[in-house]
This record gives sequence, structure tokens and C-alpha cells, in this order.
Amino acid sequence: MLKKKKEKQNFWQKLGPGFITGASDDDPSGIATYTQAGAQFGFGQIWTVIIMLPLMISVQEMVGRIGMVCGQGIAAVIKKNYSKWVIYLFVCLIFIANTVNIGADFGAMADSMHLLLPQIPFVVLAIIFTVLILVLQIFISYKTYAKILKWLALSLFSYLLTLIIVTGSWQEIIFNTIIPHFVLSKEFILALTAILGTTISPYLFVWQSSEEVEEEISIGRTSIAKRKGATKEEIKHMRRDTAIGMAFSQIITFCIIGTAASTFFKHGIFDVQTTAQAASALEPLAGRFAALLFSIGIIGTGLLAIPVLSASAAYAFAEAFNLKEGLYKKLRQAHGFYGIITIATLIGLLINFIGINPIKALVLAAVLNGIVTPPLLAIILKVANDKKIMGRHRNNRLSNFFGITTLIFTTTCVVLIFILK
Repeated sequence: MLKKKKEKQNFWQKLGPGFITGASDDDPSGIATYTQAGAQFGFGQIWTVIIMLPLMISVQEMVGRIGMVCGQGIAAVIKKNYSKWVIYLFVCLIFIANTVNIGADFGAMADSMHLLLPQIPFVVLAIIFTVLILVLQIFISYKTYAKILKWLALSLFSYLLTLIIVTGSWQEIIFNTIIPHFVLSKEFILALTAILGTTISPYLFVWQSSEEVEEEISIGRTSIAKRKGATKEEIKHMRRDTAIGMAFSQIITFCIIGTAASTFFKHGIFDVQTTAQAASALEPLAGRFAALLFSIGIIGTGLLAIPVLSASAAYAFAEAFNLKEGLYKKLRQAHGFYGIITIATLIGLLINFIGINPIKALVLAAVLNGIVTPPLLAIILKVANDKKIMGRHRNNRLSNFFGITTLIFTTTCVVLIFILK
């Protein structure tokens, strides 16, 4: 009995950057995107969870491997091997897309908490969340912080419970999951690109590669020379961690689309503009408990995802401009890094108060991420196949197959956006 308990503890303790990356992929803005897809098209896009799982695993495994082998984050590797304009463009797009996402996430969290505690104004709730997240990021050690993020990821199970409560058509869900449904229309492709943008996102590339480096630093490999290279066992562990994280992410995506299709679409509610609206609309359709679970999930995932969004922007910026960086460093050791985290977080907060519709901004950010992903994927594939950079850990045929498939899939969606009327 004690042995089994110890094995379970070891399994939980071994979950690292890959698991956190997968969980943070289902942030409030992602929840809004998946909810809208389910409300607009029913189960018509639920098949994407099966198609995207191996693509997600492949891409995140590549960036994780690059971080481990090179001993640096993906932005630093790109800067070292490509023209300066490539990294500057990369950093600008990451920063813009991430701050808009942060704004949408803050809005969703404050709206959801306001539903639970209507006596507290939206403004106060948004500021409380901002202060809480900044304090956790800046003043808590990386090891403690990583543990907090892992526990927050468990809030996503609320969507599994919600789906179990609301659905009465498992046969229909399974059929649509296995048999892809595709409509060659502007609306369908935009929704598909938004799903791509929130699922295979550039900020996740930066986060996982940098966190693999943070993990090595946490065990004493403080110099690049010590971090360069990786054993087969280390790569194997990273792959397992990444696969678990991406599978967890897609299970939750499946539950969110399924919940929206089973409730909103079935009852003729085809346009859900906010996550708070979704939680409110869910109550008369599925009961108070389902609406409560939906709201809790939004708050928990926001607390998980906003730090990932702001930190990934800071990693990219610091690596591009040679600033001291890393969550393992104290504030006094990395002013620039924590300054970018603070700026990105505060700009995201302000988006909610200057008249910009965060949901429209969210859709724009999701589509922008979808547009930005193909060129960045091309660069990642080039790095991952470069023998001089990766040595014996360069891509194998399977990694290239899924990586190139991802590149073709994302590029096709982007091209169709501009072609279709």
C-alpha cells in the first residue's frame, strides 16, 4: 500500500514543464474559443482534438528537446542562428498576442468571480487577480511556483464533470470525434484557425523550452556549458511529460466543446461572446452546479495561464536583448525580466478599461497566433533538424512527419482565411 502511494507521489512530482504547458493551453481565452466553436457548430469541430493531439505533442517535444540540448530557450537559439529581424519580429508578435490574451483572461476571470460574488465590483476583482498573480510570479521561488501551477491545473477537471452532467448524447459525440466534419466556409475556417491559434501557440513554444532550462538550473546546472546536451533518459522523461500534458489539454478541450454543443447549440444559442455569459447561460440549461463548475474552471485556468503568458513574453524579450532572465532569479537579479512580466500583465489589465472589446481582441489574437505559427514552425523544424545544433538528438522521421503535417495544416488554414469570402 505504501509502495503504491509512493509511486503515485513520484508520478505527480515528475510532472513538469510539459504538463504545465498543456494545462495552460486551456486558458480562459481558449475556453471562450472552444465554447464558441461548440455553440456555433455543435459537435462539428470536436474531431480537432484527435487530429491536433499528435501535432501538439510533436511540436512541444521539439521545442522542449531544443531547450534541453542547447541549454537555452527557443528565442535565444533563434537569435544565435538567424538574422536579427527574425527574432525581433518574433518577440514583437509574442508580446502583442500575449498581452491581448492576458487582457481577455483577466476579463473572463473577473466576470466569472463577479457571478459568484456579485457584491464585489468587476474592477476590484480584476485588480485583486492582477496583484495576486504578480506577487506569486515575482516573490515566490521557482520550485514552489511550479508546484502551485501544477495544482491549479487540476481545476480543469471541472470541465470533465460539467460534460458528464450536461450531455445525454455520448454516441453522437463519439461519432463526430472519429468522423471529421468540414465546411469550406469563411466562418468555419476562422473558427478552426482560432482553435489552432489557441492550441498550437507560439507562447507555448517559448514557455516550454525556457522551463526545461529552468528545470536544469533548479538542479544546479547554472551555466549554459553544464546544461548543453541531454541523456536519452532525460529526453525520454521530457517526452512522457509532454505527452501527458498535451493529452490532458485535449481531453479538456473535448469536454468544453462537448459541453457547449450539448447545451448552447442544442438550445439554439449559437453566439456566446464571453465565458461569463457561457456560465450564466449554462445554469438554466444544466443547473447551478454545472454553471458553478464552469466558473471555477475559468478562474483556476486564468491563475495558471496568465503567468505563463507574461513569463513567455519576458523570456522571449530577455533572450532577444540579452537581459538577465529566469523565474529562479530574485527580483534584484533580473529587473528587466520581471519588468516585462509586470508591463505585460498591467497592459493586459488595462485592456479591460479602455473600451477595447476583449472578446474581439481575443479572436484577433487567436487568429494572429494561427498566422504567426507557420513561419515559426518552419524555423523550429530547421533548428530541430540541424545536426550542428542538435547533434544525435535531431529530429527523427516521425517527428518530421508530424512537424511537417502541422506546418501544412496551419499554413492551409491561414491561406484559406484570405481566399474565402
